[in-house]
Amino acid sequence: MRYSFNAKGERLVFAGAKDLNASHKDLAAVCDSIRYRPAEGAMALLDGVADAGMPIEFKRNNKGMGSRHELHGRKGRYPKKCAAMVRKVLANAMAVARSKGYDDTSMFVVHASANKTQIVRRSPSKGMLYHSDSYGYPSTRHSDIELSKVEIGLAVPEDVKLGKQAMLLLKKSSAMAEKLHAQAKAAPQKPKQKLKPAVPKPAKTDKPVPANDGSKVGRSGNESEHQVKSDR
Repeated sequence: MRYSFNAKGERLVFAGAKDLNASHKDLAAVCDSIRYRPAEGAMALLDGVADAGMPIEFKRNNKGMGSRHELHGRKGRYPKKCAAMVRKVLANAMAVARSKGYDDTSMFVVHASANKTQIVRRSPSKGMLYHSDSYGYPSTRHSDIELSKVEIGLAVPEDVKLGKQAMLLLKKSSAMAEKLHAQAKAAPQKPKQKLKPAVPKPAKTDKPVPANDGSKVGRSGNESEHQVKSDR
């Protein structure tokens, strides 16, 4: 698989996946959200989208899309499926970096893109065409599958020359990641509650049935007395 990133550097790691059954527009929006972010911060963001249901900002292809209060009024959506796919590719890239002896915690996402690869033509079955009173394979009844690919590249900031806007985004995301990391360390940890030992419940025993004598009249005695009164 060839990658569309042409920069050269000593510590550049790439990973990708192709023929994914997902929308390339949603995948592109997820890739835009993690570009120029530290690898750990990008992984945390994708975990929040895939597991906790956080929204992703859609800068393109957002006609008629609703605004999200989590994004401060900007348009967005919840692409959980696409976020899970991009997370797998990012995890693969971080694993490749560790296998090459690099420190993946000091690397950032220098390249993230998604494109359409091919369109698989699907036609309705013969029985469906027969029962719908149609002939042949009309274009209005086609349901094609659009397959996509994802590319992710990790690098060290000193090895890649970035523009001013990319550097600002990288500094902003890294500062935010450090702030969140410091807040997580400073937050007081709740002491673990000790579980009380389980008290064994007493075994259930069958209660003895009282004898139906003259001193104690049970249910059967009441029924017999009622039958005697009715006979009288």
